[in-house]
Amino acid sequence: MMRSMFSGVSGLRAHQTKMDVIGNNVANVNTVAYKSGRVTFQEVFSQTIKGAGAPDTATGRGGTNPMQVGLGIGVSSVDTITTRGSLQRTDNPTDLAIEGDGFFIVKGGSADTYRFTRAGNFGIDKTGNLVTGSGMNVYGWQAYTRETDGTYNYDTENPIEPINLYSDIPNKNKRMIAAKATTSSVFAGNLDASYESLGSGASAGNVQFSVPMTVYDSLGNSYSINVDLWKISVGSSGSEWNWAIDTGSGSTASSASGTISFDSEGQIIASGTSVNPAISIIPPESVGSEPIDVLFDFSKLTMYSADSSAKPTSVDGYSTGTLVSFSIGSDGIITGIYSNGQQQPLGLIALASFENPAGLQKSGNNMFIPTTNSGDFKKGVKAGSEGVGTLNPGTLEMSNVDLSTEFTDMIVTQRGFQANSRIITTSDEMLQELVNLKR
Repeated sequence: MMRSMFSGVSGLRAHQTKMDVIGNNVANVNTVAYKSGRVTFQEVFSQTIKGAGAPDTATGRGGTNPMQVGLGIGVSSVDTITTRGSLQRTDNPTDLAIEGDGFFIVKGGSADTYRFTRAGNFGIDKTGNLVTGSGMNVYGWQAYTRETDGTYNYDTENPIEPINLYSDIPNKNKRMIAAKATTSSVFAGNLDASYESLGSGASAGNVQFSVPMTVYDSLGNSYSINVDLWKISVGSSGSEWNWAIDTGSGSTASSASGTISFDSEGQIIASGTSVNPAISIIPPESVGSEPIDVLFDFSKLTMYSADSSAKPTSVDGYSTGTLVSFSIGSDGIITGIYSNGQQQPLGLIALASFENPAGLQKSGNNMFIPTTNSGDFKKGVKAGSEGVGTLNPGTLEMSNVDLSTEFTDMIVTQRGFQANSRIITTSDEMLQELVNLKR
């Protein structure tokens, strides 16, 4: 009878543990990226009253099974269910959810150890650090190289570091983007063929059409110039036009005039530097900028009897810009958007993967740390590569707690607890009857 009482006590303890886990799951039903727990039970050691007996072929007697009395129940495991929760759209640019496997890598200062989380409710502190809600730095890479095709490449074999959107050692001040001097200008459109020829002696004072454009020096200063055009000759084989640069006041220009020719069908005649002239615009000495060397491209001009519409369709160069906003791509690249319309990367968020994510240990604040059964953290990887998922910006992963399952488990657990309590009260009554035998 005492064994039954102790079995009942073990049942109460085990079901209380399960109820504790259920209560924690229900409490975290709205916790970002929370991973629910599950309790499983196992029987404990059984007392063997009589061992098994083998059949006796000589006498024809059959075998006997072992006689054992169980000694109660124990908790077999408290598992972490790592299935992904549903996504909640927030449209906050610093909110991120991982579509697939992987964890964000965070650290609470240089003296802390790496921690890992699925909760992407990040923010930016006053110095530009990308941080968790509890102030831990989000890790990734900041140094990049720009390829010839205009794309950016991060060397993910380099050590990870805290991401700062405002400044870092390789890129210095990222709140501003440096100016780029103008180097090329492509002109397209039409020059009216009905213009009267002004003769070869005509000068820029007889301008028939003027194309305004803006160029920038290496410091970001802008200069408004005009490309003046006028027809100087016409014949059965085609026409010739002169062009010249009018810089206005302040700057000057060299190699800033020339001639372009059209055939009798209104198509430009390509003849070396006449179609692709190089000019140099010299800013005032007080500016402190080097000359602006620009390569013109007149090859897309036509000359038909229609309104003149020539204009610069592609002019590079831009002024200095300040950081206005940023966006995060599915690959984890944070791209800054500047007031001059330009963009540049501000950092790349790193992810971590583990051989056994369920083996990670919860450390509070939606964080995990590695254990001997989870596998070690080896290095950060780029989202969408090496087995980790992509990022979904503007969303958060919700808790994976299923309330219907939790409430059902709660009922079953309560009934199990209640049944075990009846074992104790019944055993107590039997003991009371035993004591009452001597009366």
